[in-house]
Parts: sequence; structure tokens; C-alpha cells
Amino acid sequence: MRGYQVTFFTQQDHKHRGQPLGEWLLTAAQRLGVAGATLVAANEGFGHHRKIHSARFFELADQPIEVTMALSQEEIEQIFNLIKQEKINVFYVKTPIEFGMTGEL
Repeated sequence: MRGYQVTFFTQQDHKHRGQPLGEWLLTAAQRLGVAGATLVAANEGFGHHRKIHSARFFELADQPIEVTMALSQEEIEQIFNLIKQEKINVFYVKTPIEFGMTGEL
């Protein structure tokens, strides 16, 4: 199947509707019927403000978070429409891919 890999980049302390944005994106994808998504917590990173964000022993709020999904054209339209409706401001990378499953389910 052809589609897109979309990775959203955020931080642990970025919230939407009282929930960490990374978790919100994961839950939204699940509600839309996306086959799978992965949330990864990173050790360090920096964004457009050039400030280093990292997970410290006493403070995890600044920890970088990535949410990655493999999406069909229809799914990408659904998730981006939802993000627009919710007025969410989040950086993403979108790459054309081929994806599928090997073996039998």
C-alpha cells in the first residue's frame, strides 16, 4: 500500500485539552481507525527556537516526544483535518512510503 509516514514532534509538557499532546495524537489516531502509531520519548533535541530540550532526572516536562504513523491518503486527510479543527500547532515531517504486512495474520 502506498501512503505517508508522518512524524509529529512535541514535548512532554505540551498539552491539548489537559492531556499531553503526544498522547492526544496517539488517541486521536486510534479513534480514527489508524492501524498503528508509535509514541517515542527522546533524550534530547532542539526545535526552531534552537533551545535544547531534554529529559532530566528531576524534570521530564521538557522531554522531546515523537509520534509516528503510517497513513493512507484518506487517513492523512482525516488526521490533519482534526488537527486543524482542534487548532493544534505542531511540527511534523511527512514522507511518501510503501507499507504493508508480511506473513499471515
